[in-house]
This record gives sequence, C-alpha cells and structure tokens, in this order.
Amino acid sequence: MNFGCGGEKLYRVSGKVMFAGKPVPAGKIYFAPDGKKNNSGSAGYAEIVGGSFDTSAAGGRGTVGGPTVITIEGLDPAAKAEKADKSGEVLIKPLFPRYTKTVELPMSDSTQEFVVQIEPGTNPAGGAGGMIIP
Repeated sequence: MNFGCGGEKLYRVSGKVMFAGKPVPAGKIYFAPDGKKNNSGSAGYAEIVGGSFDTSAAGGRGTVGGPTVITIEGLDPAAKAEKADKSGEVLIKPLFPRYTKTVELPMSDSTQEFVVQIEPGTNPAGGAGGMIIP
C-alpha cells in the first residue's frame, strides 16, 4: 500500500490482460474511481508490457480500490498504423477499440486478470463494442 496526494491510500494492482487468447503485447490500463457508485479519489494506471501490468512499476500509479471503471488500450507494436502523424512519427496500431468496464477492486493490494472480448459484428481494429471480463 502507498499513499497518494492528500494522504489517500493507494493499493497496488498487478496482473495480466489477454485478447483473442494471447497476452496484450503493449498498452495502458487505467483505474478510475466510479463516482456513480460514490467512489472518489485519484485515478491509477499502469503500462501493459507482454500482457502484464503493475501499478507499482515505473510509470504507474496505485488505485483507491472499490467500484472502479477500468479502461484498457491495447496496442500491437509489430503492426504499423496506416499513416504517420504530422510530426512524421509512426503511430502504433491499436489491437482493439478502447474498452471500459466497471469492476469492484479490493481495498488492498491485488492481482487481477482481464480478458478483452470482441462482441460479434464489431471491428477489432476500430469502432465500438466489446467487453472486459475480469
């Protein structure tokens, strides 16, 4: 357990993110307290590397626990996007559209596994649809 801004308790969340039966090679996972369920505090986040994430790793931040809206962005570093941005930098192609799901995280350090599933009839490279199964 760590303490964030204002002394709020932050908990470590680590685990795996899977898509289409394989680990998500790269991306980000965000943990936002669900205000609709009276949860508040700072958002947590972590990098996804080789299908694993850890909010205590460099570039990460712990979560307050409780009702949480999780957002996952999965990227495929091996596949280049169709266009570079205006700076000429090559963009990384997303594996799937940004996904969100409300889950209940414990008020303690925890290990979680999330499986991103595409709903039938959606485009895994873009558009809406899909769900996360914790």
